[in-house]
Amino acid sequence: MTNRSKSAWRQLEEELGDLGDRGLRRQLREITGPQRSRTTMVGRPVTIMCANNYLGLADHPRLQEFACRMVREYGCSAGASRLISGTMTLHRQLEEELAAFKGTEAALVYNCGYMANLGLIATLAGRGDLILSDALNHASIVDGCRLSRADLLVYRHRDVGHLESLLAERGAAYRRRLIVTDSVFSMDGDLAPLPALAELAERYDALLMVDDAHATGVLGNGGRGSAAHFGLAAERIDILMGTLGKALGSCGAFVAGRRQLIDYLVNKSRSFIYTTALPPAALAASLAAVRLLAAEPELAAELRQKSDYFRAGLRRLGFAIADDPTPIVPVIVGDAATTMKLSEDFLAAGVFIQGIRPPTVEPGKARLRVTISRDLEWRELDRVLALFARWRAAFPR
Repeated sequence: MTNRSKSAWRQLEEELGDLGDRGLRRQLREITGPQRSRTTMVGRPVTIMCANNYLGLADHPRLQEFACRMVREYGCSAGASRLISGTMTLHRQLEEELAAFKGTEAALVYNCGYMANLGLIATLAGRGDLILSDALNHASIVDGCRLSRADLLVYRHRDVGHLESLLAERGAAYRRRLIVTDSVFSMDGDLAPLPALAELAERYDALLMVDDAHATGVLGNGGRGSAAHFGLAAERIDILMGTLGKALGSCGAFVAGRRQLIDYLVNKSRSFIYTTALPPAALAASLAAVRLLAAEPELAAELRQKSDYFRAGLRRLGFAIADDPTPIVPVIVGDAATTMKLSEDFLAAGVFIQGIRPPTVEPGKARLRVTISRDLEWRELDRVLALFARWRAAFPR
């Protein structure tokens, strides 16, 4: 090992030490049981209240059975990228059913939401184009904007007036304008004002891209997403991204929209082209989840009932909790070290609620990010509310 490489390793260790000193060093937590709300962590019973398994489908028998059957029929791997020999019947079926579920002309499956956002944004915008991005968009959107090399303007969170002023002042100078927003913001659980954004996109001849990762399976009739929640026609959102590994309980992501858009991505999107396709097990589980939601729309309604119940319970305890229609419930603590101490206290009581710290959220806004899953029993919600009541004095008022 050279002196130079030894110096590099020392620098990494110093940076890790600095993260630890500031209460920002992360660690992996091992779940030793199935992915459901009541499971085990390193052999200990625990209630998970920080996962994105909103509908509790990750271990649903229908998903498991269909995935196993398709593995026996098609094998364990797609074997190649989609444009070589990796496009299988299951890919086509899933894309057709996702498009029907979202009410669009076509859909395209990606391997994960991060790859979808990178591929989408970098494909649709480049030098000479302008991206307008919400200040609290997901890191994958931020990185997609950077990768695109387009000019970027960040508008204040959910501030339609600020966005319009940027479009009016700067938009006309660019070949293409792309407005990008999450529909449900992953750390706050609040909603983008999609009807107003759609109107602005039409008025200023801009494309509107919506990341529906935390809305698919959650919002709208039968969990069809944010457009359904707001009563927007699907065609008013030019580019819709969604994930398969959250409420749908599987793995992967998709883009839905016009057939022209999907054909363009097949030909130009590097994160789609240059990777081995999703395997049969993931495709089958996703297909089973889409079919389950279509057959049982009450699943999303039950999730909403439990989310509303838990939010109301926290408000009764004196916490400042917004009345958003999502299962993401942030309890702002402020200080990162205090947040992680509270997270450990909850875990000691058998409830895992991950503390969220900078840089994921702004300094001073560390939080316990509570998420509700449909498979949580009502009595379990009451037990967790009782724990919040016990530790109420530890939270800033």
